[in-house]
Amino acid sequence: MERENKRFMVAWFVSGAIIGAAAAILMAPEPGAKTRRRIAGGAERGRRTIVESGQELFEKGRDLYERGRVIAEEAAEMFERGRQIAEKTIEDRI
Repeated sequence: MERENKRFMVAWFVSGAIIGAAAAILMAPEPGAKTRRRIAGGAERGRRTIVESGQELFEKGRDLYERGRVIAEEAAEMFERGRQIAEKTIEDRI
């Protein structure tokens, strides 16, 4: 019973998709070539936007990496100075 219900639902879905596609083609206000050009133009704009966003993200990531590297180096230097101070303090007390 459940299997038949799934088949019924799939059949209705496929039928709806076919009817929707046919309606879209029949009701399209522009000829196919013009529609394809508009779709291609939109896809190209989308591609450019994605590339530009990717480049911006890459640059921001590089800047963050560089800032993180500088902070890590400064932290390492501070740690080393603290270690040296601690060693000197211990030596002075002994």
